[in-house]
Amino acid sequence: MIAVPGFEGQKVAVLGLGRSGRATVRSLQAGGATVVAWDDGADAASIAAGEGIALVDLTQPGTFEDIACLVTSPGIPHLYPAPHPVIAAALAAGVPVDNDIGLFFRSLGRADWDRFDQAPRVVAVTGSNGKSTTSALIAHILTEAGREVQLAGNIGRGVLDIDPPEDGGIVVLELSSYQTELARSLTPDVAVFTNLSPDHLDRHGGPGGYFAAKRRLFAEGGPDRCVIGVDEVEGRFLAGQLSEGPADDRVIRISSGQKLGGPGWAIFARKGFLSEYRKGRQIASVDLRSVAGLPGAHNHQNACAAFAVARTLGLGPRPIEAAFHSFQGLPHRSQLIAEADGVRFVNDSKATNIDSARQALMAFRKIRWICGGLQKEGAIDPLLEATGQVRKAYVIGREAAHFAMQLKGLQVDVCGDMATAVARATADAEPGDTVLLAPATASFDQYDSFERRGEDFAAEVEACLATRATVKG
Repeated sequence: MIAVPGFEGQKVAVLGLGRSGRATVRSLQAGGATVVAWDDGADAASIAAGEGIALVDLTQPGTFEDIACLVTSPGIPHLYPAPHPVIAAALAAGVPVDNDIGLFFRSLGRADWDRFDQAPRVVAVTGSNGKSTTSALIAHILTEAGREVQLAGNIGRGVLDIDPPEDGGIVVLELSSYQTELARSLTPDVAVFTNLSPDHLDRHGGPGGYFAAKRRLFAEGGPDRCVIGVDEVEGRFLAGQLSEGPADDRVIRISSGQKLGGPGWAIFARKGFLSEYRKGRQIASVDLRSVAGLPGAHNHQNACAAFAVARTLGLGPRPIEAAFHSFQGLPHRSQLIAEADGVRFVNDSKATNIDSARQALMAFRKIRWICGGLQKEGAIDPLLEATGQVRKAYVIGREAAHFAMQLKGLQVDVCGDMATAVARATADAEPGDTVLLAPATASFDQYDSFERRGEDFAAEVEACLATRATVKG
């Protein structure tokens, strides 16, 4: 646990008592703060009360008269489309609002770090797509190299729930726009920007606000090294703002699909090969085509980002390449869950927006595509441009018929639920086909998370294949 200093003898309020919220309470108490907490959900509040956390209804008038700071969970709106009433009350009372990420960075450095031969370092990864895989891949590479690594944030453990890093320890954080927008302290040693595509626009007041939330990690954090995906204009703009000139190797530009030139430091993947260039010369190359845990161009971009971070931290190309091959990938992200009679079944339930689903569709051939759910803002035209390998779409969700109407030019089967979609796709599939779950939508119309949707897909595939095996037997 990371103890949070600076609030000794003061009262701090915590809003939201999920896993990270309860860890925040414990960390503040360990630093000497008096903590009062609240959650609108009865279940979360009950769990917190069972752990001895003092509950105070923060919605009551006058609550913030003696509060030094409000710490809120990332899922709670603090600005758009409207602040949560508790946050609005705190702001009206002039009380600072922070989150666990901000507390982590203000608490990390300790006086006893002077005894370390090598100070701990923090790698922070943000972006629209690929940040989970990139974060996990960085942690895997460093672990394989014998480094002390902890994975936290949106993946792994809560950021305040990790152990204080020791001599040479590395903390890898996956950070969402919700976290980077609000954190009052952001000071990573290495920061990664994977890419940007429309997402969470209601929470950020549009695409400009969304990009600004991501940009804070770099503009306010002042990392020693920045790894920037430049396949979108926002990434190119950010890289240009951060570098002093074309040869400034504090900024490492990465790409999937285009060769990057110039005198600076660049890492890119084309046609399945990763290349590293410095000062206009190629200094390393990795064949990614046989790396089973990183299929498709979008995962090759993740590989470029992780390669760049590992090189920044002193690893050579060959150990990184070896670690690529032992990486198993993450659940619900281009995850091969079964193969039978020449048909592959791939779970990419994490493809919750148009761009991530488009990348998934570009990674496979002869696709039986299971899609649909709670549709987000924006047209799906960019997604349709990547459907050349789709043999048929099987649409799920409460508004399956509406989503199906937008899939112009495709053969479509409106299924409604996962069991029907898997059964029909499996029955139609031929050797060489891939049954791919890449919804392009949020899960919340039928599931409480993308993980639960992916687990349901895997269960239905298992049941369907078992029934087919019984019939054949």
